[in-house]
Amino acid sequence: MSANTNGQSETDAPLKRPADDLPPSWPSGSNDAKRPRLDDDESKDVSHPYFDDEYNEESDDDWDQAASDGMEDASDEELLHHALRLDREDPQHHHDSDQERENDDDEDQVDDIILPWQSFTEEETQAILDDARAIGMMKFMEKYLIERKEPVARLLEAFGLALPPRVILGTPAVELAHVLRTLVNRFLRKRLRLENVNTLEDVAGLMRDARKIMIVTGAGVSVSCGIPDFRSETGIYSRLQEFQLDDPQQMFDIDYFRETPEIFYSFAKELYPSNYEPSPSHMFVKCVEEKGKLLRNYTQNIDTLEHKTGIKNVVNCHGSFATASCVTCGYKCDGKDIEQYIFSQTVPPCPKCAQQKAEEPPKPAPAAPSNFDGDDEDDDDAFDPPRGVSIMKPDITFFGEKLPDEFDRLLAIDTEQVDLLIVMGSSLKVSPVSDIMTQIPHRVPQILINRTPITHMTFDVQLLGNSDDIVPELCRMLGWDLRHPKLPGGSALSPESMALGSGTPASAEGTTSTPALAPLPGAHVPAPGKIWSFVQDGLYVFPGAVLDARLFDAQR
Repeated sequence: MSANTNGQSETDAPLKRPADDLPPSWPSGSNDAKRPRLDDDESKDVSHPYFDDEYNEESDDDWDQAASDGMEDASDEELLHHALRLDREDPQHHHDSDQERENDDDEDQVDDIILPWQSFTEEETQAILDDARAIGMMKFMEKYLIERKEPVARLLEAFGLALPPRVILGTPAVELAHVLRTLVNRFLRKRLRLENVNTLEDVAGLMRDARKIMIVTGAGVSVSCGIPDFRSETGIYSRLQEFQLDDPQQMFDIDYFRETPEIFYSFAKELYPSNYEPSPSHMFVKCVEEKGKLLRNYTQNIDTLEHKTGIKNVVNCHGSFATASCVTCGYKCDGKDIEQYIFSQTVPPCPKCAQQKAEEPPKPAPAAPSNFDGDDEDDDDAFDPPRGVSIMKPDITFFGEKLPDEFDRLLAIDTEQVDLLIVMGSSLKVSPVSDIMTQIPHRVPQILINRTPITHMTFDVQLLGNSDDIVPELCRMLGWDLRHPKLPGGSALSPESMALGSGTPASAEGTTSTPALAPLPGAHVPAPGKIWSFVQDGLYVFPGAVLDARLFDAQR
């Protein structure tokens, strides 16, 4: 890693707390002159290319603290109440008034019990919190619960939740551990930004010096390929009425698939990878790998375009179309073996189950009913399994299914090696990929490339816009020859592409430079020909960025 002005490595860079007047995860460290401000009238009606009322991506509401993850943002009292199910009455525990008074007396006696440990001191508590930041959630849980065998309730105190003795003694440790995990996860999401990572130049420098880059990719890197998204107004999830579904997630629910597999196979061809080619963003990940810098690409996508690009160090977190398995016997085959069924929108049967059925001895023919007229034909050899049985399913991880084992195994290894995290085209709202951020030590620089901002987690720099526009700019700064037909001149280093980063118009005949962006309120005006606009330390906007005026109101 490169050294900073204090002689520290990038990974040892000091942390800084967000400013008091900003949301906890809003990039800080800039002076007031750099922070955009909107007047009351402006906040109601902002006309700017980045404010798109019709845009409806998965992460639209990330800026809104009220729209984050349920109990993750609940108060400690609500969290405990929910986790321990204190709001549910148990009919087996109804007592008359005398019995209730006796129980109250017992509870008073329990509250008088002195627990066999003392609370952590302030210094010990701070050391525990710093350790959580340094090693991540899972390693923290292993270290303190398994290795050190610390009482769960004592650790809860360190994270601000002190329980009465009667709750501690009356609650199974596994449930208290669930509460602890949620508290630690919530704590680690509000990471402190690194003080020396603020600009686009800092990002390029980190990429130049890094040796173990972890890249997490989501649907945003495949949208330009023509693959439909899920949550936009025209996305897959918008077709509830067409499929007569109550919940969009039923499209990928394993139980629902077993009942009505026809639903999935009616739209599966729209997602099938043979229809699409990799984007510049996919080629960027491949470029990082060719430079010997890619630790691992964790992708949420099921389109297998990473494989088509030739990326080797990739984990398909949610599975893919690359293979398929029988839901009954587990028979596995290459994804291409069921391709014809996907394109004909029919449900593929399992060939192994069919073969086993054919090899079974024929069953005795049932006695003919008295009114049998001989016209019906009973074909005992036909393979007609019950619905949801002996059918093939692409090895996509449906809701209700366990993620591939390699995800947890490799993540545990990679979190000890990673020296730079880049998240591309994902709002990090779907678990367990969203939990990656809480597993990585806070000293590791973290960069976001996405159309919309993320505020339920803290990144050092957010580059907002189309990833296909952002990654060529980074490659131009690094001198990396990223190639793709969609790039001007076919390469990030072509004269046409270099003109976009230099601020001068392209001179090649028949080419045009990208027009200068309209400035955001309070943002620095970009130089002519630049494709990005600097807003403040840790925040840049590129073409395709989608913000909301209320995001800026929150900074006042």
